[in-house]
Amino acid sequence: MNIYNRLFGSGPKGTFYGTMLFILAFTLNETFGLPTIINNEILKYSIFILCTLLTLFIVMWSLYSLPPGERGKKLLTTGAFKYFRHPLYAAFVSVFNFGFAVIMNNWIYFIWALIVIPVWQLSVRSEEKLMLREFGDTYTRYCARTWRFFPKFY
Repeated sequence: MNIYNRLFGSGPKGTFYGTMLFILAFTLNETFGLPTIINNEILKYSIFILCTLLTLFIVMWSLYSLPPGERGKKLLTTGAFKYFRHPLYAAFVSVFNFGFAVIMNNWIYFIWALIVIPVWQLSVRSEEKLMLREFGDTYTRYCARTWRFFPKFY
C-alpha cells in the first residue's frame, strides 16, 4: 500500500463526487426555488451546531484512535474503529452532511445527503480491497461485525 493510499484513502475521490452532487443540488435549488423545511431559526442552528460538534468529536476520536502515520500499517478494531470501519468518512457522511442539509434548509439538500451515502459506499470499495489484501481474513471478520459509516450495535 503506497503512502498516498495510506494517508488519504478514498477521501479525495468521495469528496469530489460529493461536491459535484452538492453543486447539482445547489443549482437545482437556485433554478427551481424549492421549499424550505424548518422555519424556526433556533432549532435549525441548534441542529447544525449539534451535528458539527458530533462530527468534530468523531474526527478527533478517530485521529486519537489511529494517528495518520499509522494508517494502513495496522488494522485497528478498537476506539472509533470498533463502531465504524471508516470513522473519518462517517463523521461527514452520516452526521455533518445532515446538519449541513438542515442549515441549508431545503429538501434538495436532504436528498443530496442521502445520495452521498451510496456514492461514498462505492468510493471506499477500492480502499477496502487494499485493506483486504493487506490484512486478509482478519479484515473480512472485522467487516462482518463493523459497518462502514454507521455504528453497528450488537
